[in-house]
Amino acid sequence: MVGVVVYVLVDVVLQCLPPHYSVVSDAESNLAVGPFGWIMNLNFLGRAGLTLCAAAAIGLVGPPTRLRGAGLVLLIVAGACSAALAFLPTDINPAGEFGLRASTLAGTLHLIVASLGFFAALAAFALLTGWLRATPELRRIYPAALALVAVAAAGLLGVGLSDRFEPTLLGLAERVCLAGILGWAFVVCAAIRRTMTDPGPAGADQGSANASQVETSVSGDSDMESIPSAASQRAKSG
Repeated sequence: MVGVVVYVLVDVVLQCLPPHYSVVSDAESNLAVGPFGWIMNLNFLGRAGLTLCAAAAIGLVGPPTRLRGAGLVLLIVAGACSAALAFLPTDINPAGEFGLRASTLAGTLHLIVASLGFFAALAAFALLTGWLRATPELRRIYPAALALVAVAAAGLLGVGLSDRFEPTLLGLAERVCLAGILGWAFVVCAAIRRTMTDPGPAGADQGSANASQVETSVSGDSDMESIPSAASQRAKSG
């Protein structure tokens, strides 16, 4: 949760610093090129870290399933791609040109790794959203998670369409996708945190069951104690 907030704040601050890339037309990766680019590279590493933390938190909830396992593998792949971006500088388009272009090997690898990361994250969240629906502890956030997956998917589709038809909107589409991805991570991690600190109805039901078992045990002991007492009274009357 904290990682998501820090990541967004760093992005906002860098957007206000030279060389003042456009939120609407320039890709987020451009923030890693310039006098403050090293901060964005650290932010990429931070995103990888928060992705792994989210995966670890999800792995603590409920019994293991194939759906959750596949989602976690894809989530870890997405985190690894984010970390790799810190070491693969993107290529900046010449003035007046927009869209996804690469002129160097590092720039080409950056586009490949970034694309893989986005698709891996989207696939991971789609699978894990299905897992949320079948997990009693987290079922209540299923609608919100599903909506955020839809936002991320719409943004990723927008990246492809804008690059093909209207490259000046590429940056906006990418940030819509990022909003869905980061929003999903924040909502799910917040729900897991609440589950860990406050069991809620599930914990209350379990506590009631335990109390019932204790009462049954005590009642059984009382019945057992009354048997010899009754036998003793019959012997005296005899």
